Amino acid sequence: MVPVDIDAILPDIKELIKKENKGALQNILIDLHPADIAQIFSHLNKDERAYFFTTIPIHIASDVLAELDPPLVEELTEGLGIDKISAIVSEMDSDDAADFVSALPEETVPEILKRIPRQEADEIKELLHYEEDTAGGIMALEYVALPATATVNEAIEKIRRLRARQEISHVYSIYVVDEGNHLLGTVSMTDLVLAEGDTKLEEIMETDIPTVNTDMDQEEVANIFRKYDLVSMPVVDKENHLVGRITVDDIVDVMEEEGAEDMAYISGAPDEEITEESTFKLARARLPWLLVAFFGETISALLLNQFDATLQQKVMVAFFIPIVMAMGGSTAQQASVIVIRGLATGDLSVRDTSKRLIKEFRISFFNSVFFALLIFVIVYLWDTIFFAGILALSIFVVINNAAIIGALVPLTFKRLNIDPALAAAPFISTANDILGIFIYLSITTFVLRMGF
Repeated sequence: MVPVDIDAILPDIKELIKKENKGALQNILIDLHPADIAQIFSHLNKDERAYFFTTIPIHIASDVLAELDPPLVEELTEGLGIDKISAIVSEMDSDDAADFVSALPEETVPEILKRIPRQEADEIKELLHYEEDTAGGIMALEYVALPATATVNEAIEKIRRLRARQEISHVYSIYVVDEGNHLLGTVSMTDLVLAEGDTKLEEIMETDIPTVNTDMDQEEVANIFRKYDLVSMPVVDKENHLVGRITVDDIVDVMEEEGAEDMAYISGAPDEEITEESTFKLARARLPWLLVAFFGETISALLLNQFDATLQQKVMVAFFIPIVMAMGGSTAQQASVIVIRGLATGDLSVRDTSKRLIKEFRISFFNSVFFALLIFVIVYLWDTIFFAGILALSIFVVINNAAIIGALVPLTFKRLNIDPALAAAPFISTANDILGIFIYLSITTFVLRMGF
């Protein structure tokens, strides 16, 4: 399949929507992957999206909705009847169906579940019991499980039957279970195809396999996939009963979601959808983060007022406040981002706190010496050697202090089971602005009072 250039076909699609040429639009849709169709929605306005969605056949619409973010799903299904929504749900895999249903208004969910086959409804209800960001929340209930005594031929025949009834789309592994549905091992499709037909699964199954519990955080699940290069992994309960499977396409979505969430926290803005059109809603969501910065910098202003005598005694002190604040904020931001990403990918843990702090101090020590010498030379050429020394010492202390705080706060949050990304901007940068000003003006005041 050749990737589609959405920008190239978008003008034609918009023109056909304007003319309400449903037939021509459907001819285009035939050649597009659901992910490409989902991408088109992000380039359309609300009215265009509403009409475009009506042209998509139900069996394609189910796959497209699985690719869209919840706000768009809610928007597109707002005017649909219960019957059409139920038909769409019936076409989805269990995990996608659960995600889709969870995005719908609560009052419509019971009615939808009544109109789909009972087995599918029970599967959706089961998945809805799990937290959204856990292994149970992202797993699918469609998998192939057989007893250890089953043969290769029996396994292949079962896969054929399930595929013929469209009960499963992709098979990466067969799960071997006992009579109580306890997981014993897995058989990869490669081993299954290469084995003789009368070979029993217990003879070729792998027993030393990674598994995840239903309540494991999805970010930890993603780290396991990345560590072991997996394409599929079984999900078990606390008694090792097989309850579902997670596939790599689910993990790609998780990585994208977690990355977007971390970037949102780091930038000091909420994780908002590009297609969300409610200006007031977005403004309200950003407000708390801006309030943190506002009140933080208000404290900085009050600090400056406390050191008014120092600033009046030597006006040039004020000229270098922006440099001190910028160096502290940038250093803390660098340290916090590295630690947050390390914690997210599993490369760092709370056990590495001391080791990481020492490393950050070494890095900041080198940088602080460099910038202290640099500012010393610049200020010495401009003013006295004493003021140059004050600034050099201040920069040295501020950079080292900022690096330790930037690394320590996310690690502390992790130890307290709080998302480390919450420690990012504007919290760390604002805190370091306040500390930077306090350190700089305290050192300056002390030296000036000593009579230099």
